[in-house]
Amino acid sequence: MGEIEDAIERADRESFTREPPKTLKGQIGYLLKQMGSAKAVAQELGVTADSVNRYRRGARKHARADVASKIDDAVRQRWQPQVRKRRQKQAAASGGITVETRARFGYTSSAGSTDDGRFRRLTVKLPAAYAQRLFDARDTGASDQEMRGIIAEGFKEVYFQDGGGRAMGLSDVAINDIDYLDLDY
Repeated sequence: MGEIEDAIERADRESFTREPPKTLKGQIGYLLKQMGSAKAVAQELGVTADSVNRYRRGARKHARADVASKIDDAVRQRWQPQVRKRRQKQAAASGGITVETRARFGYTSSAGSTDDGRFRRLTVKLPAAYAQRLFDARDTGASDQEMRGIIAEGFKEVYFQDGGGRAMGLSDVAINDIDYLDLDY
């Protein structure tokens, strides 16, 4: 996963209205209910169906660290899909998406001069159209670079050009060297 996709996942997790199961037995029980069989769960986790059944029965209280991480990821990925969809739909329809980042921004102006990129810490609320484009890009398997381009375009419009009030000759904004990036919607 890329930085943008990770940020979307974190924002999705923050929208949970209830916490997912924490115990190994509870997590396996949830996955079995979602996926239908021990074989399907085992295939997802990269373990045997016998191991899944041992976890379910409580015969094994702890999974290996790598397997425990896969179990936790699989549960969080499937947890409360309606809540996630509702929040994303609201962001894409009217709410927009807030992007907080510290990254190197550079831009090219129409005069042909290039501003040397410099680190900026920005928190910008992007309009709903950018949220929709970002979610659509993620759902169609867009690369992290393509999703960065969508965010950079939003920053160009909202932050650098102030919605058309300044820097109209600005033609291209690039986000490089992301120190951190966080999304909220």
